[in-house]
Amino acid sequence: MVRPLGELENDVMTRLWQWNRLVTVREVLEDLQREREIAYTTVMTVMDKLFQKGWLRREQEGRAYRYAPVSTREAYTAALMNDAWETSDNPAAALVHFFGMMSPEQQEALGDALRIFAPSIFPADIVAQDEGRAG
Repeated sequence: MVRPLGELENDVMTRLWQWNRLVTVREVLEDLQREREIAYTTVMTVMDKLFQKGWLRREQEGRAYRYAPVSTREAYTAALMNDAWETSDNPAAALVHFFGMMSPEQQEALGDALRIFAPSIFPADIVAQDEGRAG
């Protein structure tokens, strides 16, 4: 089960996901300090904990470490969604409710994802039937 990131963990991970490169604690600190007062040791501790939890990898450079994310934000989000879905006694009903909560943009993204993924989960004859109804 994936534990949701805390507020500061999320702020750190958001930067690393956006930058998508090895970064130092100092780089993250300086970016965070644009928004709030925060100590170097706080950021270092959070990044070390994210490393220990498996969210970050690190490489030693001199006396310091450089960190990078192990996976993408999308993979993290998918894991959270999967964990939430697994708590339902009726996964199909949970999906129906979830789809009903989606914005038009989210519905469009779902449609795009299904066009890519559908061939692997739906038999070709069902997809062909649906396409015949649409035409």
